[in-house]
Amino acid sequence: MKTFSASHKTVFVVDHCPYMAESCRQQVEYDMLTKTRAQGIIPLAPVSKSLWTCAVECSMEYCRILFDIYPFKKLVNYIVSDSEFHFLNTWSQEDQNVQELMSALAAVGPPNPREDPECCSILHGLVAAVESLCKITEYQHEARTTLMDNAEHVTNKGRIICITNAKSDTHVRMLEDCVQETIQEHNKLAAGSDRLMQIQQCELVLIHTYPLGDDTLVSDRPRKEISPVLTSEVHSVRAGRHLAGKLNILVQQHFDLASTTITNIPMKEEQHANTSANYDVELLHHKDAHLEFIRSGELHPPGSASRDSSLKETVTLKWCTPRTNSVELHFCTGAFRISPVDVNSRPSSCLTNFLLNGRSVLLEQPRKSGSKVISHMLSSHGGEIFLHVLSSTRSTLEDPPSISEGCGGRVTDYRITDFGEFMRENRLTPFPEPKQIDAPARAPLERAKDQLERHTRYWPMIISQTTIFNMQAVVPLASLIVKESLTEEDVLTCQKTIYNLVDMERKNDPLPISTVGTRGKGPKRDEQYRIMWNELETLVRAHINSTERHQRVLDCIVACRSKPPEEEERKKRGRKREEKEDKSEKNGKDVEPDKTWQESERLKGVLECEKEELAEAEIIKDSPDSPEPLNKKPRLAIEETPPVEKAKGPVSLLAMWTSRINTANSRKHQEFVGRLNSVNNKAELYQHLKEENGKDTHENGKASR
Repeated sequence: MKTFSASHKTVFVVDHCPYMAESCRQQVEYDMLTKTRAQGIIPLAPVSKSLWTCAVECSMEYCRILFDIYPFKKLVNYIVSDSEFHFLNTWSQEDQNVQELMSALAAVGPPNPREDPECCSILHGLVAAVESLCKITEYQHEARTTLMDNAEHVTNKGRIICITNAKSDTHVRMLEDCVQETIQEHNKLAAGSDRLMQIQQCELVLIHTYPLGDDTLVSDRPRKEISPVLTSEVHSVRAGRHLAGKLNILVQQHFDLASTTITNIPMKEEQHANTSANYDVELLHHKDAHLEFIRSGELHPPGSASRDSSLKETVTLKWCTPRTNSVELHFCTGAFRISPVDVNSRPSSCLTNFLLNGRSVLLEQPRKSGSKVISHMLSSHGGEIFLHVLSSTRSTLEDPPSISEGCGGRVTDYRITDFGEFMRENRLTPFPEPKQIDAPARAPLERAKDQLERHTRYWPMIISQTTIFNMQAVVPLASLIVKESLTEEDVLTCQKTIYNLVDMERKNDPLPISTVGTRGKGPKRDEQYRIMWNELETLVRAHINSTERHQRVLDCIVACRSKPPEEEERKKRGRKREEKEDKSEKNGKDVEPDKTWQESERLKGVLECEKEELAEAEIIKDSPDSPEPLNKKPRLAIEETPPVEKAKGPVSLLAMWTSRINTANSRKHQEFVGRLNSVNNKAELYQHLKEENGKDTHENGKASR
């Protein structure tokens, strides 16, 4: 459905009856500009505008702001009502400019106070406004032509702004009833016509204006629903600057506008050319220019205020020294057309001319402390002035930040390649609007959101946190299980992947288990497969609610994980054997070098004691006074010493290392039967021949022949 909001069509109905010629009683001093006045000359009396003049000026300001910010697709139809209605323009885009309306208003002229009030009524204009809303605009016609057979899907909504001088609240209710009845009548006519469109929604804004000093006879009323098609609101406003302020607020509400005030604009004084003063200029623009303030919670930074209590609040930005080089490129996140609130003031005129001459002005947020933050820039393009929103955060044009600076802390093993593939699989592309009534129930955007939700139910971000996503063998299952529905072929592919994993476990193939942050060899092979199966089951369980075939994949995993008792017993024995070998290897590493070293030190000490005793015996024997030494018994320590070849000196490093390797290797294999049964390391061969022949193959140590 092609939707046109109520802002697409706006109909102004301005009362042109005789009572609108009454003075608004807001005096304007126009003789104050005379610099010198001779004595005795009485100054001219101030003048005041009529209610008609005030209504025309304020409605023209409304239209000027609208045309400045929305040059296309926001249309205005201006109607003047007295004894009859007068269309001042059409819905055509060529008529959407202030010059066209001002020329038409000049031709209409002011109200005639001598005209019969009974012949004039605002009702003529309201009926014409409803009729105008039923007419098709160029944009609606283009949408209806595009949709062809489904042209009824193009919506038709609009807004009527009526400026009049009502007599009472009863008079206001009568005007609302008139609009309601007229909408019903014209909707019936439009139902049978190809050139008209029925009104789906109409917003009626009644503005009662009255002179200063008078009591209002009409009370304000917020928006109220009169019928499913019509809503109405009433504003009672004094004429003059109060009416201008009210329409300024309404144009911001109707078209999603916001206000920004540029402060500290240096400007030379006319009276003193050598001096300058700072001025403020208020601008209107689309409210998205303040989106960064809304997100950061600083919608009204320090200094934000309103120049008038009747106006909406404005965001204040400070003027920075303008850049002389307009070619300088800034990282801009948005550009919005602007319109000055007081377009005829000297500060607004000077700022507009300054920007149209090709200059650019940077704007900063006023802060009490800290460095300044430049958030916006004013610049012109093609004769139109735009407010550019500058990014105050890190620019995407700069070097990207290190991935270790992200939300995960100093993590460097993110699944960057997998995430790139994930983005390609969930890429959004334009989708043509359905041309048939039997279009799919869910919009493409909703289907895309559902797909993204399925893909992110289980998606580890770090390589060390996953096992299955590091295995090429699991890729077919991981890519299929996230689908909304599975075919029988998909189920078979998933089951085949599971059986391959079972075969890998049977062969005891290694798994890509990350050992980052762990000491030693990491988890055992059985533990690795247990972790892998748990993660695979977690992935599949996240999608079992999709279809019955997803449940079948999970059932296959559960069945493969439940091993027979003999398989479990075999694995338990294997685990015990591995633990025993690791323990013995560890003890061999620690104990064997210590024993060898202690034995070497003991032998070294024994040999040194023997040398000392022999030397002492030689000295006593050679002495002439000494008696014959007694024969001593050999020490038991000598008898307990190892063979001579091992006691000649300290054990070398090679001998120690060889002894350690032989001891460790002896524990890792089963000894030969012949070596175990040998006598003095000599084994008897061909014993079976003796048993077969019944003869003694050895007799007295010699072989029989």
